Amino acid sequence: MEKKPYYISTAIAYTSAKPHIGNTYEIVLADAIARYKRMTGYDVYFQTGTDEHGQKIQEKAEAAGITPQQYVDNVAGQIKEIWDLMNTTYDRFVRTTDPMHVEKVQKIFKKLYDQGDIYKGSYKGKYCTPCESFWTESQLVDGKCPDCGRPVVDAEEEAYFFRMSKYADRLMEYIETHPDFIQPESRKNEMVNNFLKPGLQDLCVSRTSFNWGVPVTFDDKHVVYVWLDALTNYITFCGWEPDGNHDEHYKKFWPADVHLIGKDIIRFHTIYWPIFLMALGEELPKQVFGHPWLLVGDGKMSKSAGNVIYADDLVKYFGVDAVRYYVLHEIPFANDGVLTYEMMMERINSDLANVLGNLVNRTIAMDQKYFDGKIMEPCAAEPVDEELKAMALELPAKVEARMKDLHVADAIDEIFALLRRSNKYIDETMPWALAKDETKQARLGTVLYNLLESIRFAATMLRPYLPETADKIFAQLNVEDKGIESLSAFGGMPVGESVGKAEILFGRIDIAKKLAEIVGEDASADKKADKKQDKASKKEEKKSKKVEVPEGCITIDEFAKVEMTVCKVLACENVPKSEKLLKFQLNDGSGETRQILSGIAKHYKAEDLVGKTLVACTNLPPRKMMGQASNGMILSAVREKEDGTEELHLVMLDDAVPAGAKLC
Repeated sequence: MEKKPYYISTAIAYTSAKPHIGNTYEIVLADAIARYKRMTGYDVYFQTGTDEHGQKIQEKAEAAGITPQQYVDNVAGQIKEIWDLMNTTYDRFVRTTDPMHVEKVQKIFKKLYDQGDIYKGSYKGKYCTPCESFWTESQLVDGKCPDCGRPVVDAEEEAYFFRMSKYADRLMEYIETHPDFIQPESRKNEMVNNFLKPGLQDLCVSRTSFNWGVPVTFDDKHVVYVWLDALTNYITFCGWEPDGNHDEHYKKFWPADVHLIGKDIIRFHTIYWPIFLMALGEELPKQVFGHPWLLVGDGKMSKSAGNVIYADDLVKYFGVDAVRYYVLHEIPFANDGVLTYEMMMERINSDLANVLGNLVNRTIAMDQKYFDGKIMEPCAAEPVDEELKAMALELPAKVEARMKDLHVADAIDEIFALLRRSNKYIDETMPWALAKDETKQARLGTVLYNLLESIRFAATMLRPYLPETADKIFAQLNVEDKGIESLSAFGGMPVGESVGKAEILFGRIDIAKKLAEIVGEDASADKKADKKQDKASKKEEKKSKKVEVPEGCITIDEFAKVEMTVCKVLACENVPKSEKLLKFQLNDGSGETRQILSGIAKHYKAEDLVGKTLVACTNLPPRKMMGQASNGMILSAVREKEDGTEELHLVMLDDAVPAGAKLC
């Protein structure tokens, strides 16, 4: 019987920086779904990869002093390493700098232009550089990007536009007649009420203010808007061809069964992408699932907040499957999940070490102790056995019901319910007491058989979520995993064969001790960096002659400590209740927005400074001014006029100097 095709994709990761555990959650979630579908008989195509064009990438590369291609090559390599570290089984890792993709994107743009869906005009409005998103004034939230909350900048340039309104009614009808297209339901309501019902505006689909993108073939001043470039990856790498002669892979797997994406980019995937497909005459994906976020403590992970946790660090401390379990189990279907080191260790101790690990370890150990590891025939059944057997036999259907709607955490709960019931079964049957009675040996053998068989059921169903752990369990059972087909009857453990050796799957963690170790490693890394800096400073000091520093002067070494960074003004406004202070939102080349307050309101109007290139001291300690944080100081020059008043001039540089460049 031919397997039914199943195409699942993740959003392609933006190559602006190394992905944190919140970004990594998506690939693990997709992998669990893909593994489950393969296990249940589907021919799965699982695509992931990297999004590598855009203004933000160009700015970061310029700040780093390398080419954009060198920059994305490095970050794409880091992303792929982490995807592989997390034991994900993607079939294809795509990159949007691939020449094949670039050529297809160019042909898509030309096709849409030729058929009148794209036209030339000029853009004037708001733009969020980190999100690569265009916004109208009415769409902003408190004057900021509604997706990421960062300041937006004014943008004005010649551009090509896509006629979104032409397809809006058709898209609304599709959403209404395909209730599962956007999931969860809350995401669908958000898109319909916030974007479709108010009316779609035409979308800017090209840029001229930077050049790191796919060039428009018939107008070389323009590059294709990064989201038109990125979204088409789902078909270009699947075998779609601009001339309509699609290859067999595309014919087999498109339309995709599910695009798995973060809830922050749901608009691009459920409004822009379907409309692009309609214009190309292609079928729409069957479902777009906007998963929630993984938060650290009580906030979203970001470098500026200093709360970023990386997957490779978590794996170093806890192991791959422990990290997979936490992110898959602790993020609800439609709500954000929370991660702290303490919460992860508590979950490892309670679920993995106690419920799962302890059950497997003591069951194998008891069989080794009482029967020299031999699997006994279950010939002395009692009524207490029936509930355990029934629960095991019902497990595949229960997991399927959960996975059908992508309720992965709930599917895992069904498996752990069987594990908990098995632990309860041990308490009910008390094998240690049966072992003391020679007349109860048949009953003891039956109890241990039922436990071993229940563990086999659980291990089979755990494989999509904890693949390494499933392998270890089957090694201890000393049986082959014969897949979900072997769970149609309770009795798959081979009587007369021997189990393997009992080994600890997950050891209990001393939380206080582990936390101290983690904090200590962080401190050690900082200390190592400080030592390296001290060594470099001493080396430089030896090179220079020792001179006596006159009073009122500083040494070269002291001056070198001052970090002066070129910054672009993204937004500027007066601070309420202050006559002196202006609040700046600055692009300092780090990828995060820097806020600085400066007492220059009497000398400059806030609106006149947006877009200017300034210099700021960026390694001063943060301080509070009028209750707001200020992270640095903007450099200016002051002279005293003849009337005794001061005249202030900000240090401004040519706009060609990139954000993040250092003064030296």
